[in-house]
Amino acid sequence: MSVLRTKTIEQSIAETDEEGHQLKKRLSALDLTVFGIGVIIGAGIFTVTGKAAAQYAGPAIVISFVIGAVCCGLAALCYAEFASTVPVSGSAYTFSYASLGELVAWIIGWDLLLELMLGASVVSQGWSEYAELFLGKIGITWPASLAPGSHFDLLAFLLVAALTTLIAIGIKESMRVNLVLVGLKLFIVLFVIFAGIGYVKTSNYTPFIPPSVKGQSSSGLGAPLIQLLFGFQPATFGVLGIVAGASIVFFAYIGFDVVATTAEEAKNPQRDLPRGIIASLAICTVLYIAVALVITGMVRYDKIDEKAALASAFASVGKGGFATIIAAGAVAGLTTVVMTLMIGATRVVFAMSRDWLLPKRLARVNHKTGTPLTITIAIGTAVALIASITPIGKLEEMVNIGTLAAFTLVSIAIPLLRKRRPDLKRAFKVPGNPVVPIFAALVCFYLMLNLSVETWLRFLIWMVLGFGVYFFYSRRNSRLEVADQEGVDAMELGETAGDRV
Repeated sequence: MSVLRTKTIEQSIAETDEEGHQLKKRLSALDLTVFGIGVIIGAGIFTVTGKAAAQYAGPAIVISFVIGAVCCGLAALCYAEFASTVPVSGSAYTFSYASLGELVAWIIGWDLLLELMLGASVVSQGWSEYAELFLGKIGITWPASLAPGSHFDLLAFLLVAALTTLIAIGIKESMRVNLVLVGLKLFIVLFVIFAGIGYVKTSNYTPFIPPSVKGQSSSGLGAPLIQLLFGFQPATFGVLGIVAGASIVFFAYIGFDVVATTAEEAKNPQRDLPRGIIASLAICTVLYIAVALVITGMVRYDKIDEKAALASAFASVGKGGFATIIAAGAVAGLTTVVMTLMIGATRVVFAMSRDWLLPKRLARVNHKTGTPLTITIAIGTAVALIASITPIGKLEEMVNIGTLAAFTLVSIAIPLLRKRRPDLKRAFKVPGNPVVPIFAALVCFYLMLNLSVETWLRFLIWMVLGFGVYFFYSRRNSRLEVADQEGVDAMELGETAGDRV
């Protein structure tokens, strides 16, 4: 079937050298690691930790973070193998095109756009709230008519506009700013950890695993799909609470996959991409665990302020002034998250356009900046408008389901590509194939089932729209389809054929 046609690895790599569509190879292992840390550590370290400890696991939230890291690490191994084997922009989209076929690749690309663009919009609104808080702490007021939650969130709009300009200038320049902001973010996180250690009370760790309590069931569209399908009842604390907590904190790790979208711009992708993906995940895991220990040690788990866990913890020991530092850390942290998500979105669209599933003219690279300017401006405009004029924060679970869907399909693709192309040189291999990749897929799918019915319905609507675009435009204009019709190799198609698409 034409919808299941695959694109060879050799084709994907050869296309990276096409004139007018070449991205500059300027990223080192350090750049990729910082890039990963920049997107993984965001609002989660300031909010998710306290919420998960208070509602689900108590001090044992540390174990939840370990479980979450292991689950996310399984998917990270799959991404590392693919990224080092197929060092081409597009991340999971490109990987699946070579193993699962064009339709699945389109689905994953469509999912990634949902994850990255919606994620950037949601985080931009969160950044706006922290920025307003930080400005208030230093004595600067902001007009209510342009504040977060108003008809036009000017702060979110200005952030996206500034980051769009930076991304358009060049990837290396973006990474330099990212390095500075990630350094600031890590400094503040470490400051919070070491400042908080002195106020830890070991008595707050008892009981380390609170007794299990029957959780409150949701009803209707707000209920988790797994509850509707199998009648599972939620539980908090105890062993089940730790597992439930892992489902919550898992999303604090989401973002390492964005590193793979820059594969084509890495100087030595076979060596540096696995290092960047795994190192960023490992560093963030250590920091998350340390923050969890500090929060639950400073404040008893059932008294944690879920909305501002860190700030409230220091206020409870007479260090309320630290709230300004924490707000500054959140502003720096969320800035890097928005930037990396936007870079990821531009690279996915770039890869899809170069395959003609979207208009090829979008994939033109500016010879001065080495970036796809048209795509960058289009993505930036869309994110800026969504973040500034819509209540998109209500749809944040859509980011999670899109990400997990991509994780699931990438994990399945590993054993398939191993079987179809055993001859490929793989600089990094997932150990325990096919057991580990299949287990990773099952874990990700299980986490998807824990999302609400309402989120699943919205996801299905998004997918229906994606299928419509594919069958009415992308399938018949695909580079592989045009090559088949003209009886030539896809690499032989010239600019004239591409421009008419």
